[in-house]
Amino acid sequence: MALIDLPLLMKDAARGKRSSVTCALKCANQCAFGPCNHSDNPTFRDIASSALSRRTMLGGTGGAIAIALAGTQGAVAAPGAPVPALGPVPALAPSGTSLDFTAIAPVDFETDEFTVPEGFDWHPVIRWGDPLFDDAPDFDWNAQSADAQKLQFGYNNDYTEIQEIPESDGKRAVMFVNHEYTNENIMLPTGTDEDEALEIGMAAHGLTVVELERASSTKPYAYVQGAELNRRILLDSPFTLTGPAAGSDLVKTVEDPEGTTVLGTLGNCAGGLTPWGTLLSGEENFHGYFRSAGTSEAEQRYGLADSATARGWETKYDRYDARTEGYENEPNRFGWIVEVDPWDPESTPRKHTSLGRFKHEGANVILGEDGRAVAYSGDDEVFDYLYKFVSRDTYVEGDTAHNMTLLENGDLYVAKFTGNSPAGEIDGSGAVPVDGAFDGTGEWLPLVVGGESKVPGFTVEQVLVTTRLAADAVGPTKMDRCEDVEPSLLTRRVYVACTNNSGRGTEGKAPADEMNPRAENRDGHVVEIDEQGDQSSTTFAWNLLMVCGDPAQGDQTYFSGFPVDQVSPISCPDNLAFDTVGNLWISTDGAPSGIGYNDGLFRVTLEGDARGRVEQFLSVPRDGETCGPIIRDQDRTAFVAVQHPGEDGEWGAHTSHFPDFDGQGPKPSVIQVLPRVVEHPFSDMGPGMEHYESVLWAYENGIAKGYKDGTFRPVQPVNRDAMAAFLHRLAGSPEVTPPRSEPFRDVKRGQEHYDAIIWAYQQGITTGWSDRTFRPTQPIARDAMAAFVYRYAGSPDAPTPTERPFADVPLSNLYATEIAWLKSEEISKGWADGTYRPLNPMNRDATAAFLYRMREEQQITFMMGG
Repeated sequence: MALIDLPLLMKDAARGKRSSVTCALKCANQCAFGPCNHSDNPTFRDIASSALSRRTMLGGTGGAIAIALAGTQGAVAAPGAPVPALGPVPALAPSGTSLDFTAIAPVDFETDEFTVPEGFDWHPVIRWGDPLFDDAPDFDWNAQSADAQKLQFGYNNDYTEIQEIPESDGKRAVMFVNHEYTNENIMLPTGTDEDEALEIGMAAHGLTVVELERASSTKPYAYVQGAELNRRILLDSPFTLTGPAAGSDLVKTVEDPEGTTVLGTLGNCAGGLTPWGTLLSGEENFHGYFRSAGTSEAEQRYGLADSATARGWETKYDRYDARTEGYENEPNRFGWIVEVDPWDPESTPRKHTSLGRFKHEGANVILGEDGRAVAYSGDDEVFDYLYKFVSRDTYVEGDTAHNMTLLENGDLYVAKFTGNSPAGEIDGSGAVPVDGAFDGTGEWLPLVVGGESKVPGFTVEQVLVTTRLAADAVGPTKMDRCEDVEPSLLTRRVYVACTNNSGRGTEGKAPADEMNPRAENRDGHVVEIDEQGDQSSTTFAWNLLMVCGDPAQGDQTYFSGFPVDQVSPISCPDNLAFDTVGNLWISTDGAPSGIGYNDGLFRVTLEGDARGRVEQFLSVPRDGETCGPIIRDQDRTAFVAVQHPGEDGEWGAHTSHFPDFDGQGPKPSVIQVLPRVVEHPFSDMGPGMEHYESVLWAYENGIAKGYKDGTFRPVQPVNRDAMAAFLHRLAGSPEVTPPRSEPFRDVKRGQEHYDAIIWAYQQGITTGWSDRTFRPTQPIARDAMAAFVYRYAGSPDAPTPTERPFADVPLSNLYATEIAWLKSEEISKGWADGTYRPLNPMNRDATAAFLYRMREEQQITFMMGG
């Protein structure tokens, strides 16, 4: 007998190969009950004429608001010529990324394999059940317990982020992961005590912080059991509510009469890394954990109902039964954005009410031009909305305590889109309008501004606790499941993954529009937003980057004009990420139901002639979802969290055995993909050659990577841009903030090694020439290299030489002090004839030797002397 009784309400309704088990466990069969959004989205002008009472909105028995929305199509753009078809675009490394690969072929949905490109391998970083603490027991399929699970890595890892630990030479990191939901029927043996199964499932939810380590940048990470930062945040862990709704009557319970402390977090989906180093996580499908009266408009709008939940927590704990006196508001304490400080294991996580309450996919922050934090978030349900938050206060560099308050107060908006094509050109097929693109304008409609509600009939607390109802009242655009929303730190454009919506254009539901142009949208699309003005602007322009599907199967698709026969088929975009040069990466959730292939991770070119090209990088195993992508292209590596592999199996008849493939059941896991390690990576260098060990060290640590033909070219001179790149990588490839104006007139954004050159300039390692040139492709001379390295070390105190450090370096040499320091530190030994040859170009092998001696022999690190 199954441990949890799943009402597979989507068994006959789920499209294609979509798992009805996932529908039941992840979102409580929400689609079977139809969309929660029944609003007609009245205009703000109309709703203002008839303010609604709190009773009507929050507890009354009146019907749904039914005020007609006046159509407002934007001005029709003059028809333009269609985008011409392009020939083959050969670059395998768009925008100069180091992560080049040959796209894999799509993998059939019944294949239980993790597939990567030729020349790459995959490695589990951590699996469900791996022990995190010194006193944690090893995982045992046949002897799992709740006490053990609390000390082990949780189930169904989703959002993932990795930050390097400072001063660890890139060899140590801290990883944050959330755990969205559980499937006890494939986790635990048949016959497990039902109460124990319930407790194990509860303990497998929550969040994990865990330290990682690796031998070098070419080796995979492994987690560190018992590390100082390791932490499990569970359903009994306290969270502090912040912002205007904290302490309001809408969030108080008998256990928390002050309405300020919530135990635990549920349904965590995507998330985001803040500029101040904390992690955000979105509480999404929390409704499936609560039984509620389901009679108020607010409860119905959030999918809460008077029916037994799949896991039955409400049968054991009153807090999950909102029909119980004193717990009516417990569901209102979920659906928030959570913030966690991974650097302080004793810190209390927080739930920020200022960002509104809905089924948050996640939240992602970018600093506006005025220093305020701007956070974007999607409400992941069909026909729901896209939101933006702008902080009241501004970011202060280095003041983490202050910056961690930025999400507590600010302005909240919801998006309204307008297309610029005639309505007749949007017929629901997904065909491109006459002007050659899906595009238009939009506005951010205010919900809370300056601490005041902008929604008539709602207090600030009501707007934030019942955000969906407040948004309905101002008339935003119903979207096809806004999932991850990611701003590019390079271009400041914002990308929105709309996963799918099979109800679009069907009877009684919103029709196709230019923002959501396909009826019964099986495969989803991606929206690109360009704020008009600064990041906190209330208007924007938009276009669709892509309308997804498989052209080879006859799907109507669009890839920004890129030839559809030259893309990898892609369906159901979910999570988004960027590499260091600005390419977009997309992980998918639901491709089996869309195009019949396993979900995967894809790279999308955003700039140049190849804009819109999609290349599949990896495919996850059967029934699995690709989550939490992290791209570290400077190391030619990527990470994904594989969620719910083998979801359709059952104990004793598992459909997946990932990641160990040992005959046991599947384990959701975080996976790292990186180039296959070879013993001797270069065809023109080998053991016994001068500087070979230094070159091998530089390669293994990602400092010098060689050429695509397999050569290192040891005696080739190092150009100035490459020298900047070597030092940037040696420092751990720190993030670079693009300058407001370019310091060098011959260095432009997008060119090779741009970030490294800007970083070197910002750190005072290079100043360039007086004519404002950097001369990136000019070989760097040995004396200039000495200056670069000396400044990299922080210009440490060094005596002015009183005699020549080398026979050919007079005291009048511009860099005599730097060269003398280089000699004193035994970084350079010069030639046997006593010369340094300062004007000779630096060769690649000698550069590797210099850097090896500096780091490994002398332990000189970035700015250690500064």
